[in-house]
Amino acid sequence: MKNEQIMQQQFQARMNEDELLNCMRCGFCLPTCPTYIESGFQESHSPRGRIALMKAVVAGLIEPDEDVERSLQLCLGCRACEPVCPSGVRYGHLLEEARDIIAQHKTYSPIVRFIRHLVFKQLFPYPKRMRIATALLGFYQRSGLQSFARKLGLLRLLPNHLATMEKVLPNVPTWKEMNERPTHVEALAPRKRRVAFFSGCLMDTMFMDINDRTMKLLQLAGCDIVIPEAQTCCGALHGHSGEKADAKTLAKRNIEAFEALDVDYIVTNAGGCGAFLIEYDHLLKDDPVWAERAKAFVAKIKDVSVILVELGFHHRSLRLPNQIVTYQDSCHLRNVMKTASEPRLLLQSIAGVEFREMKDADRCCGSAGIYNIVHPDMSMQVLDYKMEQAKQTKATTIVTANPGCLLQMKLGIEREGLTNVRAVHLVDLLFEAVEATKEATEPMKQTG
Repeated sequence: MKNEQIMQQQFQARMNEDELLNCMRCGFCLPTCPTYIESGFQESHSPRGRIALMKAVVAGLIEPDEDVERSLQLCLGCRACEPVCPSGVRYGHLLEEARDIIAQHKTYSPIVRFIRHLVFKQLFPYPKRMRIATALLGFYQRSGLQSFARKLGLLRLLPNHLATMEKVLPNVPTWKEMNERPTHVEALAPRKRRVAFFSGCLMDTMFMDINDRTMKLLQLAGCDIVIPEAQTCCGALHGHSGEKADAKTLAKRNIEAFEALDVDYIVTNAGGCGAFLIEYDHLLKDDPVWAERAKAFVAKIKDVSVILVELGFHHRSLRLPNQIVTYQDSCHLRNVMKTASEPRLLLQSIAGVEFREMKDADRCCGSAGIYNIVHPDMSMQVLDYKMEQAKQTKATTIVTANPGCLLQMKLGIEREGLTNVRAVHLVDLLFEAVEATKEATEPMKQTG
């Protein structure tokens, strides 16, 4: 039996027909979809168009051929269509299920099969291996190899977007630093909450500084923090790329790592991770052993910005040197975790910050996990639009709340040659404000 026929049977068996039929084809989703707009308004690259393709496969009207696969894979998965849908269609769930069916029955080339096996099964599920990979990047950065490669022009052998991406990678921590992570830190102010921190895989290696600053802010806000060693990758990359079984395995490992802790919340600082964690209950809904445990886990997930606002961090008298700041929403933080006002409130509370809202700040920047690697042309089209909106604000600081978005905005700044503009994580700017305020008040204390 051909793969297409097997896939069609799986579509009929696994796709949620009620959810598919909920789509009324009203078109409210169209103006929110970056790929629909950037493709020249092709219906097949819109949410309702993709749902129509899924329906047609389930009904047996078409086969899940290369055109169907291309349409589904070109979707950013930003889920901006969901908040505007009057029927409440959970498009993201449909997309993940369809991609999983296709991936499990697709014949990949040997090199692609090897890369997928390496990334999904041998690297991301294992924190120690993630640290080794990051340490190798650190060796490249610190040993002189990076300078050597740039001087010889070796990076010109890479596609343009990858060569530019190499320039904006953060300076990663050392092997020693990555292996000396805390498992518990105490509040630096009167204790208000006891929380657990989801440290993530990339966040606790390549972006370890942001994790450290996140914990420091939580300590200053009055949180005791537990960081369980047994936690692992959230599984978002797997879930979005057709490796749903592995995503479920990682979800179970994380639930086990956190469920015995006596904490008020489980705090995240990466929109993509948080959005996947908060849907573990959907991921494991058909598992009688794990469904209720997943619900209990999900009930405690909160983004760091929400916790900081809840604990009154925005009422602190923080100050920064005068600057114009704009904010780029993390799609999943906004559309799945429903967190949009808290980051803005925190930014607007800092004296010296002139906050300017970017047009279409809620439109995807084109990062979308590994989308900017596998679909570079569409990703750069989406990014170019985003940078035009950012430039209109005249901001010198672009803030976001997800590592992929952060790298993508840095990539945009580099591509545009904006030497006076920087991109930072929300946590970075808040920590800068704490440090700057402390430095400004120290001389006054000494004088007093």
